[in-house]
Amino acid sequence: MIHASAIVDAEAHLAADVEVGAYSIIGADVEIGTGSRIGPHVVIHGPCKIGSSNEIFQFSSIGEAPQDKKYQGEKTSLEIGDNNVIREFVTLNRGTNEGNGKTLIGNANLFMAYSHVAHDCIVGDSTIFANAASLAGHVKVGSYTTLGGFTSVHQFTHIGTRAFCGLGSVVTQDIPPYSTAAGNRARVIGINKEGLKRIGFSPELIRALHKSFRELLKSKGSKQDVFDNLKPLCDKYPEVDEFVSFVRNSKRGIAS
Repeated sequence: MIHASAIVDAEAHLAADVEVGAYSIIGADVEIGTGSRIGPHVVIHGPCKIGSSNEIFQFSSIGEAPQDKKYQGEKTSLEIGDNNVIREFVTLNRGTNEGNGKTLIGNANLFMAYSHVAHDCIVGDSTIFANAASLAGHVKVGSYTTLGGFTSVHQFTHIGTRAFCGLGSVVTQDIPPYSTAAGNRARVIGINKEGLKRIGFSPELIRALHKSFRELLKSKGSKQDVFDNLKPLCDKYPEVDEFVSFVRNSKRGIAS
């Protein structure tokens, strides 16, 4: 299962059925779970923990030191869940001590070619990073979110659950859950209505989210009054409560 030309450090821990392609290099303190396949010419440095049934394509760089001038070789890590697809030339970096010491990636994500996740990022489950989508350090991306090709996300930005960022978006402020954003600089256009219909959100819930978007991000009245007016919808729909709480707690401000 391990090609004769691959180099696997004696201190790496690979499940018995892990495949490693030609000329790949796996360093010490790397753990790879069962059913995973590492293609040719992949480099994986530790500390790095990779779960089960992941597929990593050729020329990817996984668990390399962060691209942060403050980093001085401290022991930090990258943790990847299960069932992820990591395509050609993807780069996933370890964390820093100034963050939480870890870069965390969940399950069932698709990282298309040349996409990048920098130090201390947290990526949820079932996201799609289209070609060359890139996160700077300390970014959070919620589950089921899609980043269009060549999307660039500024450090410390938060993108919510089931958000959609269009092709070439430059994201410098937070994107609320269930919304669509696009542009340079990216702005929230509205609720991701078509995407939410496809996954079975009811018309009533979509209207409630749209009302929350319109009142919170487009009205010029007191935000506190809007929060109070939306409380019945928050009590009725957890998704609306998530949207409103995200806007209320945003540290970078909403890209509106």
